Amino acid sequence: MGPGPSDVSARVLGALSRPTIGHLDPLFLQLMDEIKALLQYAFQTKNPLTLPISAPGSAGMEACFANLVSPGDTVIVCQNGVFGGRMKENVERCGGTAVMVQDEWGRSVDPAKVESAFIAHPEASILAFVHAETSTGASSDAAALCELATRHGALSIVDTVTSLAGIEVAVDRWQADAVYSGTQKCLSCVPGISPVTFSERAVARINQRTHKVQSWFLDMQLVMEYWGGDGKRAYHHTAPVNDLYALHEALLILQEEGLEASHARHLHNHQALVAGLEAMGLAMAVDAAHRLPQLNSVTIPQGVDDAALRSALLNEFDLEIGAGLGALAGKTWRIGLMGFASNERNVLYCLQALEAVLQSQGAPICAGQALPAARAALGQ
Repeated sequence: MGPGPSDVSARVLGALSRPTIGHLDPLFLQLMDEIKALLQYAFQTKNPLTLPISAPGSAGMEACFANLVSPGDTVIVCQNGVFGGRMKENVERCGGTAVMVQDEWGRSVDPAKVESAFIAHPEASILAFVHAETSTGASSDAAALCELATRHGALSIVDTVTSLAGIEVAVDRWQADAVYSGTQKCLSCVPGISPVTFSERAVARINQRTHKVQSWFLDMQLVMEYWGGDGKRAYHHTAPVNDLYALHEALLILQEEGLEASHARHLHNHQALVAGLEAMGLAMAVDAAHRLPQLNSVTIPQGVDDAALRSALLNEFDLEIGAGLGALAGKTWRIGLMGFASNERNVLYCLQALEAVLQSQGAPICAGQALPAARAALGQ
């Protein structure tokens, strides 16, 4: 129950064990088309260039920046946690200039600050931001931020690694241009694949490049010839066949449940977990208006040994929760309720284990209150 990878269902693990076939086998090409359609559903887009990058979410991020940022470009980068900083690093490695819009960690990106950045830098051609900041558990208003980018004639690059399937991701309605995610969060698939989608505006910019993308492996002009789906696929790389079996199964599970039902399940379990944590006397680190239901950031009580508590949870209860990152290291825990792991049993088990370890450390908590509060919120 950390910030990822999340638990993987037996169906997805079973898919991994199917016989490996060639990456140009007619049956595998058919599977590629099905994965593409299922990803379009997950992203809520009709973008033809929608595909899984054969590498983790960080590669999806790099694919977006490497293909859209050229030397000399000005990119407005929003940072309210660790991963906005990684966006800045990508811009600079592509030879661009990053104009930083900084917000307090644990808060949403402020659209007014972004507006001011566009006014101050009319040459900016891209806006980059994290929809669901994994390091803090805070969400930002993607619709408003993408609208700002469109209004100022810029493309948008959006990190949905932790948000996809957990909260609404509406690529076409937002008019987002380059969106990347990961398989190991709310999709509850194995790590190592990064779903991406590019708008027609983004594809046009890629096709208008006057020099090669600095990464051969992530060059979309080459990759789209393999994932193009026009019946004639050019070999680019050997796709991770069995991992894509797993992704296909995970996406089928999402489709069977339905996006709205998945979002509602994540929110329902989040509300129960928060009810239990607060009844125990713990405080959430993110305001209710900005909290991610799939990643719950909890303030560590004063005097509690962070590392010792997480070690006890792992060794005594077989339960993993995440530590704080960056500026929040040692200050917060990150409790994941992602995908297959977002269920009532996990909520109650986590509260029970956390209360036991906190009591053993002598923390000033309200013992015996968490489970009744969570059960009430669950309607049990």
